[in-house]
Amino acid sequence: MTTSILVVEDDKQIIKYLKSAITSNNMTFFGAQNAKEAIQKIISNHPDIIILDLGLPDLDGQDLIKEIREWSHTPIVVLSAREAEVEKIKALENGADDYITKPFNTGELFARIKVALRHSKKLNSQADSIFKFEYFTLDFASRRVFIENQEVRLTPIEYKLLSILVKNSGKLITRSQLLKEVWGKNFDDHGNHLRVHTQHLREKLGDNPLSPRLIITIPGIGYRFGEG
Repeated sequence: MTTSILVVEDDKQIIKYLKSAITSNNMTFFGAQNAKEAIQKIISNHPDIIILDLGLPDLDGQDLIKEIREWSHTPIVVLSAREAEVEKIKALENGADDYITKPFNTGELFARIKVALRHSKKLNSQADSIFKFEYFTLDFASRRVFIENQEVRLTPIEYKLLSILVKNSGKLITRSQLLKEVWGKNFDDHGNHLRVHTQHLREKLGDNPLSPRLIITIPGIGYRFGEG
């Protein structure tokens, strides 16, 4: 089955451009120019992924993300001219899987689409308790971590932080999301606990902080594991 993509965008030129790019990559294209139409298309066409602009005429895209997330787990990649970090963080915390700013590179967009789809498939498949990425292995059943078949001993906090990143492999997770998941929603990070524990994790995993392969920092926003 071909991958189906819903593009929610009010700029007709961008819709035309993306339709050509999507169909030329042997994918199915659906288009919507406002939030109301987008919801109808999601319900009727069940797209595999949603490409969403935030500047819609009838509803702000941030609110549309929250509305979609109340009843759908379809991956959402935001494609917006809004460059402020606060907008990116808000979109991710509202439920978006990724965020790309305009003007955009088509190659990067399709790479992000593939990562979001892989992440979605991992969430939908509960058969494997073992996650592997290059030289890294995490066995969720036994809570054991291996680098090139050598076990790495982690503290409970380190394991919890790493397992959250791994379960969302390829997806950008904000600092506040990680803090809430690991330490609780009311935790105050004045001591930079997240940064310190991330540094310790990288050291134990042999992940070069100058060129990381496993735990990738997205400056000002958060972290992503592996892909992307």
